[in-house]
Amino acid sequence: MKIARPGPRRASAEGYLDGQLLIAMPVMSDPRFARSVIYMCAHSEDGAMGLIINQRASHISFPDLLERLGIVSSNGDDGITDEVGRMSIHVGGPVETGRGFVLHSSDYFADDSTLPIENGVCLTATIDILRAIATGTGPNHAILALGYAGWSPGQLESEIQANGWLNCPADPDLIFDPNIEAKYARALAKLGIDPSHLVSDAGHA
Repeated sequence: MKIARPGPRRASAEGYLDGQLLIAMPVMSDPRFARSVIYMCAHSEDGAMGLIINQRASHISFPDLLERLGIVSSNGDDGITDEVGRMSIHVGGPVETGRGFVLHSSDYFADDSTLPIENGVCLTATIDILRAIATGTGPNHAILALGYAGWSPGQLESEIQANGWLNCPADPDLIFDPNIEAKYARALAKLGIDPSHLVSDAGHA
């Protein structure tokens, strides 16, 4: 698996959704994004990139990933805590699913590889943060995702205009909530919306 550094962040401007949540509408035709909640890591005139935060990767566990990357050995003598062993791996999106990204709290920061986004939420995509998490020296809150969601210039704006997505402010409690299944309803509740009341022609936030 390739772990790559994120690129430089462009300054956010009015109308861009860096640091916000995208919430899929019921009419979302792409099954990869059905009922998805996406944290937007970058959005500019050049396109957009985000991580799905409410889809679990069922094909691999965190200890398995650490073993594949050579961070821990297969004999289980590396002292990984039960908490670390229970960490979920998320499906971050359909683009470059071999790349790993860690969305995390700002108590972990690497000068050459951590990208601050908004409200104490950061993105790091190097293997060092996985080593730190494995040894108990990583961030207090973290989501590990494989792959990401990406949009070409103007694509996301068109999808929002077509009522494919709602958007709302993000907060760390929701982003890092271990109850992955509750995130969709929680995100809609931030907009005062009951999921059962959504209709296909609802407008966007």
